[in-house]
Amino acid sequence: MRDEEFIRGAVPMTKSEVRAVSISKLELEEDSVVYDVGAGTGSVSVEAAGAVRKGRVFAIEKKKEAVELLYANKNRFSRNNMTVIEGTAPAALKELPAPTHVFLGGTSGSMDGILEAVLEKNPKARVVINVISLESLAEAVSCLKKRDIEGEIVSIQVSKARKAGAYHLMEGQNPVYVISFGGEKKEEIS
Repeated sequence: MRDEEFIRGAVPMTKSEVRAVSISKLELEEDSVVYDVGAGTGSVSVEAAGAVRKGRVFAIEKKKEAVELLYANKNRFSRNNMTVIEGTAPAALKELPAPTHVFLGGTSGSMDGILEAVLEKNPKARVVINVISLESLAEAVSCLKKRDIEGEIVSIQVSKARKAGAYHLMEGQNPVYVISFGGEKKEEIS
């Protein structure tokens, strides 16, 4: 989906190119139970809810402005299988059903506790973590190492053209690290 389709404010949003890779790495099924932790505007939640028509998406967010945007985008795209949870993870996850898939877009320094809560509910959950800062990347790697988990790390650098007179100049966006692990391995189709 195009970024322009979403109702936005001053809340961070996972941009379309990064969202496409992140959702691909989630490996969603039509009946998945998805947590989007640090859901922001809900761009990942909305797209995931469209992919899991028989499943559920729980958009977890602690910031009031973001919660309002989540509801606005949920309604805009008629995502009836998307539930907005106002609260701070990992505590906000306690009463939710076990996830099959988890996207961590923002953890506010609680990544280890969130992963602990998620993997306690479902040790085989497919998890995708997006980070921008090197400190958050180091934290993610440390969390995986602590659990003896071998994850995949992909770095995405997106540049977009902007018009400058008669020319177009490429403007780079922040690189994003997409870390993924877990999930059931599908049997190969012969």
